[in-house]
Amino acid sequence: MFKRGVIVAGACLLVAMGGVGLAQARDYISIVGSSTVYPFATVVAEKFGRISSFKTPAIEATGSGGGLKLFCGGVGVQYPDITNSSRRIKASEVKNCNDNGVKQIVEIKIGYDGIVLANSKKTVPLNISRKELFLALAKNIPDPKGSEMVIPNPYKTWHDINPALPDNAIEVLGPPPTSGTRDAFMELVMEDGGKEFPWIKALGKKDKNAFKQICHSMREDGAFIEAGENDNLIVQKLEVNPKAFGIFGFSYLDQNSDKLQGTLVDGEEPTFEAIADGKYPVSRPLFFYVKKAHVGMIPGIKEFLNEFTSEKAWGDEGYLTDKGLIPMPKAERVKFRNDAGSLNNLSL
Repeated sequence: MFKRGVIVAGACLLVAMGGVGLAQARDYISIVGSSTVYPFATVVAEKFGRISSFKTPAIEATGSGGGLKLFCGGVGVQYPDITNSSRRIKASEVKNCNDNGVKQIVEIKIGYDGIVLANSKKTVPLNISRKELFLALAKNIPDPKGSEMVIPNPYKTWHDINPALPDNAIEVLGPPPTSGTRDAFMELVMEDGGKEFPWIKALGKKDKNAFKQICHSMREDGAFIEAGENDNLIVQKLEVNPKAFGIFGFSYLDQNSDKLQGTLVDGEEPTFEAIADGKYPVSRPLFFYVKKAHVGMIPGIKEFLNEFTSEKAWGDEGYLTDKGLIPMPKAERVKFRNDAGSLNNLSL
């Protein structure tokens, strides 16, 4: 596990940049962050380690929020060089970086991904709306009697929400609050589902805190289960329990398509093509962030960026598409490849 304050290779403590000393203290790239981006970064890192003279980067899946917290902790070898994220960095996180001396950050978008609700192929596929998902997973839901107030979620089965859905207990395994997948699910599913109720939609404009309290609070009665940052563990649990569903990135569904099936959301199946052309409603961009102060001090960062942003990696026919990455349009790829090559600073 990545430990803050520990210097690799037994070098003396370096809290700030120490010129040549930094490169002597750590001779490999340290990457943390999103579990969704982790498989893509790992493939690039392993290839980079084979084809270059540099060591294979060390990567840890800490979740997007956890990774950005470590990344923004400061400059020096005890802090990561790169952090992966399945959402864009927040202004508050940029401020935290700046407060801790991380003042130059390079943002690289790598492609797109869909967030899927998946279950075992041993059962029938589900077709559900974002409104129904909100009603299934929110801690408090609008009073079914019609008053503009919320009540503790009473629904026990999918059938309780919609008679066309299975009469099985609601059981969904999902990511923790530190996950970018969780953040995106809240925005793209829970918020949009809540907005199907006019008074909640209006609340989003006049009282954002009250709106988020309703739409971002997940059930704590066993219907929604935080399963940690290890998406492979969710996949394994779905094999054991065919009646349960899991929330994770499309790449994990793609890699386990022999065992799992994706739920149709608002009538759209989560496929590579549906995500690429924008038809599937629950999709988001993926990023990684580079600490510019470490470039040239930790060996191999520029070369790693060059490999990741090459057409052979993230292009339309690149090796990352085999892992489920949805490529950006060519113009976006050119833009972010130039940002990586020139180390252009992030601007929000």
